[in-house]
Amino acid sequence: MDPVIIVGAGPVGLTLALALARQEVPSVLLDEGPGKDEPRPARTVVLREDTAALLERLTGMPLAELGTRWAGWRSMRRKQVMREIRFDETEPAPLHIAQHVLTGALRHALAGERLVRIAPDNRLDSLEQEPSGVTAHTRGPKGTWWRGSYLVGCDGPRSTVRKLLDIRFPGRTAVERHAVAALRTELPWPDQALLHRAPPWRTSGPSAGEVTGRPLPDGVWRLDWLLPPGKDLVTPELLLARIRETLAGWTEGPTPPYELLDTGVHTVHHRLARRWRAGRVFLAGDAAHLLGALGTQGLDEGLRDADNLAWKLAPAWHHGPHEALLDSYQAERRAVVAARLRAADQALPMVRGGAGLRAVVPGSARGHDVLLTDGHLGHGALGAPGAYADSPLAPRHIEAEVPVDTPPGAPVADVLVTAEDGAFVRLRDRLGRGSLLVVLIAPGTGVWERKHWVTAGIMPRLAAAVTALPHPAELLVAESYPGAAAHTVLLVRPDGHLVTALSGVRPADLYAAAEATLGGPARTEATAGSR
Repeated sequence: MDPVIIVGAGPVGLTLALALARQEVPSVLLDEGPGKDEPRPARTVVLREDTAALLERLTGMPLAELGTRWAGWRSMRRKQVMREIRFDETEPAPLHIAQHVLTGALRHALAGERLVRIAPDNRLDSLEQEPSGVTAHTRGPKGTWWRGSYLVGCDGPRSTVRKLLDIRFPGRTAVERHAVAALRTELPWPDQALLHRAPPWRTSGPSAGEVTGRPLPDGVWRLDWLLPPGKDLVTPELLLARIRETLAGWTEGPTPPYELLDTGVHTVHHRLARRWRAGRVFLAGDAAHLLGALGTQGLDEGLRDADNLAWKLAPAWHHGPHEALLDSYQAERRAVVAARLRAADQALPMVRGGAGLRAVVPGSARGHDVLLTDGHLGHGALGAPGAYADSPLAPRHIEAEVPVDTPPGAPVADVLVTAEDGAFVRLRDRLGRGSLLVVLIAPGTGVWERKHWVTAGIMPRLAAAVTALPHPAELLVAESYPGAAAHTVLLVRPDGHLVTALSGVRPADLYAAAEATLGGPARTEATAGSR
């Protein structure tokens, strides 16, 4: 069968290629560039706990050694500290990393991957699809025709794939603008990220704004200054003035020594593609959505797109198209991103509404701080990983279903589990292999050797039920899970979202839930390529 064609070799396209390879699906990655990325220290990404874990799982690299996990978070208004957070096991730290370093790690992981072919200097200019596959043409020094089973556009905001499919991309332009600088210096809060609103050295007007400082390795910081609405040019003189006054204000003295490494202007747009699937062609990442106001991170959502789509393309590639499963990619991911955009658009007038609103609404400044912190740290409606509660893949009317602390459709907690070979691993380490996960909650098993309990009690019956499922599944055992009673059985999707929790071993219910997770009974549609 022909490989999956991935258009675009940014972080999302590279991640998708790796995720497919882990499930034995070959791909061709069309890169319009030369195959390497220009170092830009001012272009960085913040990865939440789940997306950082996804990339570490795929690359096999400890990404924390390439970036910085913040020791804490501090938010200030004028001279007052509004909130201070120390990161620990109960509050995992985000990972801040330069984007060219991240793509370098992904490219390094792909270098020895036999199932992925990277084709540099190939810019897509046409595509055709029929029921059996997709044909794409590229131009450039190595331009040619490419044949694929499916095609995924990960080619950014100006996506050629989206334009060739004539998919509308409505939304808002220039929701926020930030002047950005990467510099090496010493600040009073080593390894702590900082959001400072209305700093005292800027006394009035929209230019009072806010500034964010986020640490990187080797004493480097990325600073972002919120710019007033409009299209005023950010001159070098203006940016240098901002740097000097900010550093002097934070150190409460003369401007400390600094080395300016890179600068730029970051403009945030909010857009959402009308469709994310057209037959055998899909959109992911910035080709499908743009967001990023109020501290939110668009790349997080793009990586979740890749994770969601990879496990659904894999069974379609290996066993033939299952339309309900493929359709669920758009239904799940577009709904989550749309909710994120709505939350940001509703919060923007409040947070950016000016001093008049703050004077009328008591406590509004503190409320705004909570909203901004949520966006920056990945909490709440602005930043937390989305749940697929209304997914078309959600099973209906499961009699043995019981509640646990994780609602159906939400990401599971990363508990310690025992694998089938007796190894103790994190639950998250077993994700991304294309298999469903069945987790039995069995207190006490952790203190006994596996050989003593694997053939005892309900284990043989559960093992038989797992073997009979309509999709490959791995049986795991956990001492405990938040909110779960003993002998609760969890069914988890390959991307780590909970399908259901069952009271005891119920083979019929487990089978029905697994079948629903795959979109129901398999049915190949001859018209798939013309959808």
